[in-house]
Amino acid sequence: MLDFELTEEQSFLVDTARRFTKDKIIPIAGECDKTHEFPMDVFKEAWELGLVAPNIPEEVGGSGLSELDHVLLTEELAYGCTGIQTSMTANALAATPLIIAGTDQQKKKYLGMLASEPCFAAYALTEPGAGSDASAISTKAVPDGDDWVVTGQKCFITNASWARWYLVFATVDTALKHKGIMAFVIDRDAAGVSVGKREDKLGQRASDTSTVNFDEVKVPKENVLAPAGKGFQLAMKTFDRTRPDIGAGACGLMRRALDESVAYALERKTFGKPIGEHQMVQVMLANMAIKYEATRLLVLKAAWMIDQGGKNSLVASYSKAFGADSAMEVAVDAVQVFGGNGYTTEYPVEKLMRDAKILQIYEGTSQIQRMVIAKNVLAGVR
Repeated sequence: MLDFELTEEQSFLVDTARRFTKDKIIPIAGECDKTHEFPMDVFKEAWELGLVAPNIPEEVGGSGLSELDHVLLTEELAYGCTGIQTSMTANALAATPLIIAGTDQQKKKYLGMLASEPCFAAYALTEPGAGSDASAISTKAVPDGDDWVVTGQKCFITNASWARWYLVFATVDTALKHKGIMAFVIDRDAAGVSVGKREDKLGQRASDTSTVNFDEVKVPKENVLAPAGKGFQLAMKTFDRTRPDIGAGACGLMRRALDESVAYALERKTFGKPIGEHQMVQVMLANMAIKYEATRLLVLKAAWMIDQGGKNSLVASYSKAFGADSAMEVAVDAVQVFGGNGYTTEYPVEKLMRDAKILQIYEGTSQIQRMVIAKNVLAGVR
């Protein structure tokens, strides 16, 4: 039996996140975008309310919320600003490999750190020469007795400048491709770790995106998360769980774009009547609403499948690809509804359009999602 009603606890979570977004994020989002500054004080308040990394298990001090809870929360934060939301929810991305494959000791130390204080962690997979082709990473892992030495550079890493620890993927041999990839937890203060250039981005400018350098960093054996041959699989399992979160962020952005467009369409007049009474504007608003609702259903299904323990690669890719593309289309239409005003920074829709583009790129481009989907469809998976 299907039931789309939220539980009492979920309704409370959504209401809490919605009020927080209205009171704390929306008023500062535009200024944070202009200055490229992330509001640390707002992050700390969000952490106090349990809105940061809610997927951390209760046994290490976290909230232990479900993935369904997580996507509901993410949508509300993204309504205010996907840049601020991305940095707030990136801890969940870094935590997910540990939740999947971490030892009790690793979980207690590193997940417990995120649960006990308002700090950051970062997921470090992408490299200058390895984006969509994650199996092409060249960051090297060399054995040193029972320990390891990691050398290489990661790029486009969210929260790199602030992270207390990194979830790092490296290879024992580039010729082995995905079969040579390992995963490590590396402390920010380990010798040889340094943060490089911070990117000057088109959108989501409040979120820190920087390079991280690993110069012969010695990593103790107890910080190995996945041995050679298992790291790539862990990275893909992580994305199966986190891609619906991108879809949820897309939902928040689309809902904000629709709300702004509806309010403007009722206020702005042309040819003697509100533009919302013009049929072509109505068509745009209707399509925006359809894309939001369709994406939300895909996101909820993908999250529900995770909570049921099922394999969700296909639906996770549906939600990410359709959601990201729809968010871009909805944001462009919102600018169109606003006309010339939409192209100015006086109104929020130009920021929504800039913020939306990265949804089609990070955690697997829209093209990569379609490759995943096509592979499953050709294999007869429904």
